[in-house]
Order: sequence, then structure tokens, then C-alpha cells
Amino acid sequence: MAKRNVLVEGGSGTGKSSVCRELRRRGYRAVDGDNEIAYQGDPETGVPIQGPGRYEYHLWDVDKVREIAASNEEEVVFFCGGSRNFGKFLDVFDEVFVLDVDAGTLERRLADREADDWGGNDEQKAFILRLHATRAGVPEGIVVDTDRPIGEVVDAILERVGA
Repeated sequence: MAKRNVLVEGGSGTGKSSVCRELRRRGYRAVDGDNEIAYQGDPETGVPIQGPGRYEYHLWDVDKVREIAASNEEEVVFFCGGSRNFGKFLDVFDEVFVLDVDAGTLERRLADREADDWGGNDEQKAFILRLHATRAGVPEGIVVDTDRPIGEVVDAILERVGA
């Protein structure tokens, strides 16, 4: 296992992808879960589902998560992104960070999304804001406010994990 495995989760628009890019820029192994290990599938069985992408079917490949986490090549591996099946692999993580931001900042971030990005249309934006208000769909963890420069956000995470 990597000496430390860290999950960076949070609702849409909270900064998971930005944290991933900044960690990589600093030389850390950071897995972009939404683009590298995600697929559409049944949340209970994991069986892939065909059709348009839907929030409730956004899963991570559990075997791939466990395989990467089991590698002992790195001091620490960061997994960044969101999934509906996080409960099936939370046990591999030493730390879980949940990114958060105030509703006004989230609305501004969503307004900048392209129409073909998740959260790029009015229906998806309203859905994301409802999830944000209820804190649904994210695991328990150390809450990190992302309404500040991304470098400060990553500094706070790195300080907490001792990297």
C-alpha cells in the first residue's frame, strides 16, 4: 500500500479538479477520479450502464482504486473527485478531505462552466445547488474551505497529511 492514501472529495464545483491539478504540478501522485477511474454503473452492483451520464450512476472502479492504493511506489497518493460508491472503498484511505465552499461562490463557479460540462445547464446547476444545501452525496471527512486561492487550499491539505 502507498504509505498514505488520501481522498479529496466534495460536491460539484468545490475544487476537486483544481486541487488535483495543483497537487500534480507540485509533483505529487494525484489520481483524477472523474476522468481516470470513473464510469456509469449500478451503484449497488457496479455493473456498467449504457446511456447518458447521470449523477447517481457516477462510480469509480473499485478494483482500480484498490490496485492504485495497494502500490507502495509513492509516499502518498491523492485520489481527487466524486463517486456515488465511495462507501465500497473508503477503507483504503488514511485521510478523507471534503472540499466545501459557500453557495454564492459555488453559483459563480457553476456560471463559468461550459454547456457540455457537468453543471453546465440550468437543470444541473439547480441540482448541484440542492445537493450542496443538503451536503448529500459526500463522505464524512475533514472539511476544507475552498473559497481562497488554490495554493492555500493545497497547502492546508498537505500540512494535515504531513507531506
